[in-house]
Amino acid sequence: MRDGEDRELSRLRWRCRRGMRELDRLLERYLDRAWRQAPDAERGVFLRLLETEDDKLWRWFMGYETCADGDLERLVQRIRELPA
Repeated sequence: MRDGEDRELSRLRWRCRRGMRELDRLLERYLDRAWRQAPDAERGVFLRLLETEDDKLWRWFMGYETCADGDLERLVQRIRELPA
C-alpha cells in the first residue's frame, strides 16, 4: 500500500509544478504537510484546485481575488496559512 501512496504523491507533486516558483511551493507545501492526513473530500477539492489555470491560482493565493467556489476558497486559505 505504501508504494501506491508514494506513486500517487509523486504524480501529484509533478502536477503541482506550475512553472511559477511561488505557486509550486504553496501547492507542494500542502502535499508535504497536509495531504496524508486530509480527508477524502478535501483531497478531491485539492485535485480540483490543480485543474485551475495558473493565473487564477496566482490571484487567489495572493489575495487579489476570491474564488466563487466555497470549497476551493477554503482550501486556498488553508494552504496560505500552512507554515512555511
